[in-house]
Amino acid sequence: MDRYYEIHHVVGFEETNIVGNVYYVNYLRWQGRCREMFLRDQAPEVLADIADDLKLFTLKVDCEFFAEITAFDELSIRMRLLELGQTQLEFGFDYVRVTGGTELLIARGRQRVACMRGPNTRTVPARVPDALVRALEPYRPAAPARSPA
Repeated sequence: MDRYYEIHHVVGFEETNIVGNVYYVNYLRWQGRCREMFLRDQAPEVLADIADDLKLFTLKVDCEFFAEITAFDELSIRMRLLELGQTQLEFGFDYVRVTGGTELLIARGRQRVACMRGPNTRTVPARVPDALVRALEPYRPAAPARSPA
C-alpha cells in the first residue's frame, strides 16, 4: 500500500444539508484543506514560494461517493500522489470514516494541479518546485513489481 498524508476531521452540523447528510461540496473543501496542511507540514518552503510568485491552479477535481456521513462522524482524509509531471501533479484522496477502530471508505476523489508563475494576467506553466518534489517523494506510488525474466 502506498503511503499517504492524513488529516483528521469531525463533521459539524454546518457541513450537512437539510436531510442531515454531508453536503457534497464539503468533500472538495476537505481536499483543499488536506493539500494546504500537507504544504504547511511537509513543504513550508513552497508556502514561501506561493507568497512570492508560485501559483497552484486546481485544473480538475472529482469525487465518487460510496456511503453517507452525518454530523459528528469522524473522518480521516488521506492524500496520495498519483502522478508527478514537469508542471502538473495529480493527487488521490480517500475519505475514511473511523469508528472505534473500524474504517469504512466513504468516498474517493482526485485533484489535478498545475504550477504556474507570473503576474495574474500573464501566468505561464512552471516546473513543479524542487522543494515540493522532495516533500512528495515518500507519497509517490510504489513501482509495480517486476516479474522474473
